[in-house]
Amino acid sequence: MITRRRLLETAGAALFGAFAPARLVAAERQLVTRKIPSSGEALAIVGMGTSGTFTDGVPKDQLRQVLQAFFDHGGQLIDTSPMYGPAERLLGELLPLVSNKDKLFAATKVWTTGREAGIAQMNKSFELIGVKVMDLMQVHNLVDWRTQLATLRDWKRQGRIRYLGVTTSHGRNHRELMQVMQSEPLDFVQFSYNIADREVERTLFPLARDKGIATLINRPFRRAGLFGAVKGKPLPDWAAEFDCTSWGQFFLKFVAGHPDVTCIIPATSNPGHVVDNQSAGYGRLPDAAMRERMARYFASL
Repeated sequence: MITRRRLLETAGAALFGAFAPARLVAAERQLVTRKIPSSGEALAIVGMGTSGTFTDGVPKDQLRQVLQAFFDHGGQLIDTSPMYGPAERLLGELLPLVSNKDKLFAATKVWTTGREAGIAQMNKSFELIGVKVMDLMQVHNLVDWRTQLATLRDWKRQGRIRYLGVTTSHGRNHRELMQVMQSEPLDFVQFSYNIADREVERTLFPLARDKGIATLINRPFRRAGLFGAVKGKPLPDWAAEFDCTSWGQFFLKFVAGHPDVTCIIPATSNPGHVVDNQSAGYGRLPDAAMRERMARYFASL
C-alpha cells in the first residue's frame, strides 16, 4: 500500500518512476469533478494551493516537479495570492516549463485597500502569473471587499476575469462572510473545512448551496496538523471501500465527499504529496454515512 510517508521518503529526482503505482491507480479510476453553479463548468475536485509552499526556499526544480505531477494527474485549479510572497512570480516562471497545463484554472486574489491600489495589484498578478484572462479573482480575507468587488464586477463584464469571489481562512470572519454571500452576486467563496473543523456544515455550505456559489476549501489538513493525530496509527481496512490508500487521501476524500464542495486546495511543495493528493480525486467517494464513520474513527484516535 502506498502511504503518504512512503511518498515523502521516495520523493526526489526519480519522482515519476517512484510514483508509477499511484499514477496507475489514478488512470484506472474516474476523475471526480464538480460543476461551478453559476456556469455549469466542471472542475477536478482536487486543486492546489500555494500558501507557504511556493517560496524561494524551495528549489525551483522541485516546484516544477510539483506542477508537473499536478497536471499529469488531472489537476486544474491553482490558487495563489499576493499575500503569499513570491508564489505568483514562481508560478508564472514555472508554468512555461511544464506540459499538460492546457486545463489550468488560474485563481488569485486582491489583498489591499482602495480602488486604484486594487487595480494595480491585480494587474501585477496578471503579469506575474502570465495570463491574459484570470479564471478566478477573489477578495482575500474580505479586505475592502465593497471596493474590490465593484472592480471585479466591471472586469468580469469586460472579460478580464471569468469568475469572482471572496475568501476567509482558518475560521475567521464567517459572520461577515455570510453577509457578503447573502447580499452580493458571487461565483466562488473560499473557506476552511476539514474532518476536525465542521462548523461550516451548518452555516456556510447551506448558504452557498442556496445562493448557487461554488466553494473552494482551504486547510483540509489543518496545515498538516491532522497528520500528527494519526502518526503511527493504521489506516482502517474499510477505507478501501472508497478507494483510499493513505491518510492524506482519507482526509481529502472526507472533504470531497461533502456534496457542496466544489474544489479542495491542499498546499504542498512535495512532489510525492501532490501525487497522493491528486489520487484522492479519483474513484469512489464516501457517502454521508461513511463520512460520519470516518469522523468517529478519527475522533477516537
